[in-house]
Amino acid sequence: METEKIKVTCEIEVTLHMIGGKYKPVILEQLLYEGTQRFGKLMHYMPQISQRTLTNQLRELERDGLIVRKVYPEVPPRVEYSISEEGKTLQPVLEAMCDWGAEHLGDRYELTMPQCGVSE
Repeated sequence: METEKIKVTCEIEVTLHMIGGKYKPVILEQLLYEGTQRFGKLMHYMPQISQRTLTNQLRELERDGLIVRKVYPEVPPRVEYSISEEGKTLQPVLEAMCDWGAEHLGDRYELTMPQCGVSE
């Protein structure tokens, strides 16, 4: 069964469709620099995110081929997430987002868990 194509007006829209969302770039950055993670570790890393939102964001990233979800046949089941080869191609985009955010932090924002460049 062929999936219906999503109509977009430009290439930027493709990028935003795949990594748009408040937490998707943060999830990708975490998996890119920290490696394979379990759900609980991702929750711990982003204390402001709800379980439902994290679940939805992970499902969308997996659907778009940017992350890989591996379920181990254990009781209770163990699930790990890692960045896919396609997801790794977003590294320059994520680095540019980090650089831009750091440059424009200003007085309005306070970093509580700096991550850009921390694991490099």
